[in-house]
Amino acid sequence: MLDQLPSKIETIEDVRAWDAAAERHETPCGTGSIVWRKWGSGPPVIMCHGGSGSWTHWCKSIPVHSRTHTLWLPDLPGLGDSASPSDLSHPAGSAEALNIGIRQLIPREHRPRIVAFSFGCHVSSLALGGLGDYIRDFLIIGTSALGRKDRPIMDFPKERADMTEEERREVHRGVLEMLMFHRPERIDELAITLQAENVAKARFRSRIHSHTDNVKRAVARTKVPIRCIWGEHDVVGHPDIPTVLGILGEHHPEMISTTIPDAGHWVMYEKADEFNDALAAMLAN
Repeated sequence: MLDQLPSKIETIEDVRAWDAAAERHETPCGTGSIVWRKWGSGPPVIMCHGGSGSWTHWCKSIPVHSRTHTLWLPDLPGLGDSASPSDLSHPAGSAEALNIGIRQLIPREHRPRIVAFSFGCHVSSLALGGLGDYIRDFLIIGTSALGRKDRPIMDFPKERADMTEEERREVHRGVLEMLMFHRPERIDELAITLQAENVAKARFRSRIHSHTDNVKRAVARTKVPIRCIWGEHDVVGHPDIPTVLGILGEHHPEMISTTIPDAGHWVMYEKADEFNDALAAMLAN
């Protein structure tokens, strides 16, 4: 069935087609469920999206990697189509729900890998504490919460009730330009639409946790191998990518990393081909 879908996701109609083709699963979360989407066959890969996002953060990666792997994409608790966690004050509640979902859906002997982006790294790194060697390895993309006290605070534009639809889209374009993309000219209509849809559904506020050292401490405790892919100009990688890679690799001499040139935070969208090649190489080992 996947061979009947668009080979690349370039429009909102392509997103809807891939969404309709997904196999859906639900696992407990708060008073509701985490919604999981599954595509493909082969070794399992869990892909966790970023803050104020959903599975659509991975839209440029799904058609490529579903050819070789079984992709499991949750909407993280309090985001996308998933219910809110029992505790909205800390990512630990989201991590607990993710842990439960992984154990319910994927047998231990299959040794799934986790590929996580931004806030997805935060939730996943905390979940790893309860998963141990259930997970084969952990691939980190653009994480914060590394204990850097000198990180700049961004003042994002915000929607107002009296805005027109065009003005609202300009707000979302502005956030993408400040945080997600290195080159503004690469921000297309699909990226703006996905950003607007995801923000409208977001209930878990992840930004307040980005200045902690939660990920730094969780990665230090993690026993599974660590991998990293970062955009060269990711604004989250403050003060620079070598510094953050040094923090992540401090307790992981086995760490392998790739930096994608001329790319920002949402590297798997902005430089999709280069990112997919780098991810394929990581998943081949």
